[in-house]
Amino acid sequence: MKIKETPLKDCYIVEPTIFEDERGYFFEKFNEKRFEELTGMNGHFVQDNISKSSYGVLRGLHLQKGEHAQAKLVSCLEGKVLDVAVDLRKDSPTFGQWFSIELTEQNKLQLYVPRGFGHGFSVLSETAVFSYKCDNFYNKESEGSVLWNDTDLAIDWKLPPHDIILSDKDKTSPAFKENNF
Repeated sequence: MKIKETPLKDCYIVEPTIFEDERGYFFEKFNEKRFEELTGMNGHFVQDNISKSSYGVLRGLHLQKGEHAQAKLVSCLEGKVLDVAVDLRKDSPTFGQWFSIELTEQNKLQLYVPRGFGHGFSVLSETAVFSYKCDNFYNKESEGSVLWNDTDLAIDWKLPPHDIILSDKDKTSPAFKENNF
């Protein structure tokens, strides 16, 4: 496993070591001890989530606030997504900045999104199966969100606007400046 820094503080790309031969491939998707050694971050996860989405679906930007904040290790098991992390920690030197990366079943990359970040993704393939490992349990009362097309963030989701499919909740999320992080 290799860890690569992103421009955002405490947000990392996790690249597995893949062993391939004529039978297929094998890789260790996650190793808590190795992750903590390489990043200094807690890698203890308590909940795994999977979503399947069609082309054009945009999920985000979501977060859990307060004591129910979640760090996530995310990956794309099938298809291709543009994954986006936004630093919403007011005391962070990268507050209000975002980073995106294509996660695919071919590249097998993962993104570690720390607590206090907003997270979302857009589906760039016909369908995508997306995996989230979370270090805290989901709590509905602690949900937060930021408008996906917030003009201050100006995220390029790599989709034509007419192709974007949103939930009702994501259509009405508050703007970045309207949030109390």
